[in-house]
Amino acid sequence: MSAVKVYVAGHRGMVGSAIARRLAARDGVELVTRTHAELDLTNQVAVRSFMAIERPDVVILAAAKVGGIHANNTYPAEFIYENLMIQGNVIHQAFEAGVRRLLFLGSSCIYPRAATQPMREDALLTGVLEPTNEPYAIAKIAGIKQCESYNRQYGVDYRSVMPTNLFGPGDNFHQKNSHVLPALLRRFHDAARAGDAEVVVWGSGAPRREFLYVDDMAEASLFVMDLPAAAYEASTQPMLSHINVGTGEDISIAELAQAVARITGFNGRIVYDSTKPDGTPRKLMDVSRLAAMGWQARTPFEDALQQTYRWFQENEGRWRS
Repeated sequence: MSAVKVYVAGHRGMVGSAIARRLAARDGVELVTRTHAELDLTNQVAVRSFMAIERPDVVILAAAKVGGIHANNTYPAEFIYENLMIQGNVIHQAFEAGVRRLLFLGSSCIYPRAATQPMREDALLTGVLEPTNEPYAIAKIAGIKQCESYNRQYGVDYRSVMPTNLFGPGDNFHQKNSHVLPALLRRFHDAARAGDAEVVVWGSGAPRREFLYVDDMAEASLFVMDLPAAAYEASTQPMLSHINVGTGEDISIAELAQAVARITGFNGRIVYDSTKPDGTPRKLMDVSRLAAMGWQARTPFEDALQQTYRWFQENEGRWRS
């Protein structure tokens, strides 16, 4: 039997690399990857040519332009344009090349700012989005609906998973454009090494966030991808087909800051700058649909935080330019 050819778009990103590592360890899988220099996913002609030549059996779309509140507020046009182009090109050209199975990775920011907590899949499109990341969220919603539309019209099997806030090895620790957890890890690490008396944290510290270790996300993604079509369809609907992925538990930003202080050895004061935006007050995923399918997150938060911090210490030079 020939190997299953699986193309992972975004294999150098945090999530894509974790998925690629798991696939590479499987028997009977031929892993296909391309760097951004080798294949610009916003270029329709390039993606069409790539898909026509490689003709993968399965596509996992983990490529995206991502960032925290600062990046989303500063570059909204880039976030909506690049993500729409990447998704539109990869999904459509995969279909044109005969790909029957595809997994699209979205984000929990697809849900309305005031969605009932924990957020169920059916909260999608029921209210106003969080303004600070609306362009990114709109793009991700479009990706879900593109997959559903191709399923309905063409009978393919294109699935979508919506992760909560992810972290782990391979994360972005850029001083301005990173998400809250890696941003705090770097800030507290630098402060501890410099002997600073205090660390300033954006916002009030009151918002609550759910965090999922990236290796758990990779495991969940492949679990969903591997489900028989009948099992997936039994737990979803044609126009409500995405699946939440998370832990089902959250902590406040203040609690996160305290945990990061412990991990990094920072003993000074933690100051909250309430002039900076908080973002969505709470983002907790209802993960009961995925749990009923048979998957739950396994890595304890403190263990995952320790592993992430060790990875940052081993690789921090790349963010010191």
